[in-house]
Amino acid sequence: QVRLVESGGGLVQPGGSLRLSCVGSSIGLDRYAVGWFRQAPGKEREFVAAISWDGGNTVYADSMKGRFTISRDNDKNTVFLQMNSLKPEDTAVYYCAASPTRPIYTQKSMYTYWGQGTQVTVSS
Repeated sequence: QVRLVESGGGLVQPGGSLRLSCVGSSIGLDRYAVGWFRQAPGKEREFVAAISWDGGNTVYADSMKGRFTISRDNDKNTVFLQMNSLKPEDTAVYYCAASPTRPIYTQKSMYTYWGQGTQVTVSS
């Protein structure tokens, strides 16, 4: 059974940092583009960032540019999301997802496999 497992969420003060990880189980992530999405209470799930299968291309939502960095280590079957300068409005459940497409997409519908999410709370 294919699984994506996120970790690294937690409570952090405004201006702080967190590093999220997404590990693939029964799936070779090196064959997939991987995206991070987030969903705040009462809001739609929104795109955060994505990375191509080889790490050569990345895409970010405008509000995350310069603060978030997506990367991957295919040897460890893991994708990371480094989040710096966190703001209260970054509070959400963060999900990773895998897409079998070679281009990287921001649309949720292009992603086949999803993790269960990890909670990120930014609060003083």
